[in-house]
Amino acid sequence: MRHLIPGLLAAGLALAGLAPFQALAQPLDDGMVKLQTADDARGWDAVGKLVMGKHGFCTGALIGPQLVLTAAHCLYDKTTGVQMRPEEMEFQAGFRNGRAVAYRSVSRAVTHPDYRFGATDKLDRVSGDLALLELSQPIRLPSLEPFETGAAPVRGDPVDVVSYAQYREEAPTIQEACEVLADERQALILTCNVDFGSSGAPVFTFENGVARVVSVISAKAEVDGRKVAIAVPLAEPLLALRAALESSRADSSGGARAVSVISGGTGAGAKFVRP
Repeated sequence: MRHLIPGLLAAGLALAGLAPFQALAQPLDDGMVKLQTADDARGWDAVGKLVMGKHGFCTGALIGPQLVLTAAHCLYDKTTGVQMRPEEMEFQAGFRNGRAVAYRSVSRAVTHPDYRFGATDKLDRVSGDLALLELSQPIRLPSLEPFETGAAPVRGDPVDVVSYAQYREEAPTIQEACEVLADERQALILTCNVDFGSSGAPVFTFENGVARVVSVISAKAEVDGRKVAIAVPLAEPLLALRAALESSRADSSGGARAVSVISGGTGAGAKFVRP
């Protein structure tokens, strides 16, 4: 992925990680709206907090009654570099103010075949930073519909991001009308302002009033001092993720719960750090 958006690399793209992280509440950044009430959050409850045991949290989105999309690096302990067991994870759909619309444990988790957990190049770690989680039971509620998915946006397109993050982990926030600053087949650079905990957050476009997940937040970055987000396009990688999940099911006997990492290392460099 060294060819990623050469112009922005030349301009000074600095990557930082989006590891699971807990922090005390502080004021929101400008341009973000907290979805604090049921009315505020209507239509967004399929976005949830993905609690990673005692390791922190990420953001995930329901794209099927039993399937949650998130970032692959969320599946690893940032200190030890060890992949977490599914039973350590819990998806809390529509979590706000201490309660979720639905709680589900995770029975299976797969990463994208191109994901390289142990990659030393920071940009290589973005490639394929996607994971698909199978929940222990489907979520079937009239008020909670899984999101549709769609094609990747292109430069200049507006997008929305709904996420949990440090300082705003008690309710999701939405940042509307971010813009795609640059696009490549393997990654997007967005003008959205994300932070720790936003890993795995869905990036949405709208078509005829329907919100579709088109990308997933992988990292935060700076371009000449400007805060941006790095996101992984979804359309083609989702096919590989679904195939990996099917392969994992076929390989497991008796429905035993397991994490199946189709590719990736076990190095300690799970998260990005600012150079």
